[in-house]
Amino acid sequence: MDREFTRREIIGAGLGAAAVALAGAAVSTTAAAQEKSASDTVTNTEAGLSGFNKYGEELENGLLLRTSPIAVKMIEKEEDIPKGAYRPERDGGIHIAQCQAFGMSRRQGMTVAMLKEDHWCPTALMAYGMVPKPSGGFLGESYMSFDTGKYIGIVSAPLKNATFMPDVVVIYMNPAQLRGALLPMNFSGSDQVKTELFLPSCGHAVVDPMKTGKYIVVLPDPGEYQRGLATEDEVILAVPREKMQPFMAGLKPGGRMYSHREQYMDMKPDFEQPQFYKDMFKQWGLGPK
Repeated sequence: MDREFTRREIIGAGLGAAAVALAGAAVSTTAAAQEKSASDTVTNTEAGLSGFNKYGEELENGLLLRTSPIAVKMIEKEEDIPKGAYRPERDGGIHIAQCQAFGMSRRQGMTVAMLKEDHWCPTALMAYGMVPKPSGGFLGESYMSFDTGKYIGIVSAPLKNATFMPDVVVIYMNPAQLRGALLPMNFSGSDQVKTELFLPSCGHAVVDPMKTGKYIVVLPDPGEYQRGLATEDEVILAVPREKMQPFMAGLKPGGRMYSHREQYMDMKPDFEQPQFYKDMFKQWGLGPK
C-alpha cells in the first residue's frame, strides 16, 4: 500500500470496529510502537484527585452519559470512609444491594459507604471478601473475589466530585458510547479488555479490574436490572485506576475530547468515502466507474 494511515485519521472517520480492523493493517509498526511508548509513560504518571474529578466531568459531557461515572474504593479500615458518606444501616435504618448503592451515586450524586451490615444481597458480600464463599453451588460459582477479611467495606461517589482516589472507575453507558470509549484500543491495548456477561455484575465491575489490571466490560445482571434500575440498553465499563490516564488520552485525539456530537447517521448509497477508503478501493480495482 502506497500510503500509511494514522490512528487519528481512522478515528476521525467514525468507523465501526470491522472497518477499523481492516484499516489497522495500514498503520505503521513505528507509529504503533511510538503510541505504546507514550501510553506506558502516561500510565506511570498518575493524575491527582483533581485530575480524576476532571475526568468525571469530561466523560459525562463528552460521551453524553445519562448518569455520572462513579469512583469506587475498597475500604480496609473504618477511618478510610469519607466524611459525610451515607451508611444505609446506620443513617437510614435500611439495607440495600451494592447495585442500588451504585445507582444512588451515579443518579443522586451520593457518596455511599457499604459495610457488611449494610448489604442485602449475598453476591457482593462474597465477591468483596466480607464473608466466605460457599464451597459450591450457584452462589459459589467461579467469579473472582477478594481474600476474606481483606476489606471491611466499599465506598462509591460520582467521579466528578469524589473526595477520595478510586481503585476503579465504573461507567454505565449504552453500546454506542461503549464503542466510542473502546475504539482507540483497536490500535494498542485491545488485549487489555476483558468481557463478563454473567453475574454478579457488582463483583466483576470491581474485583476483576483490581485483580487483573484490565478494562472490564460487564453486562448488568438481573438483580441490577430489577433492583438497581439499570436500563435495558446499559452496559458497564470498569477502568482500573492505573489505566485512567491512557484511557482518557485515547479519547482525546489531537488534544480534544471525543464527542458523539460530531457523529451523525445518514444511510445512503455511494456515500462520501474517507480518503484511505478510496486509496484501498483503488488498489483493489474497485470504486467509481
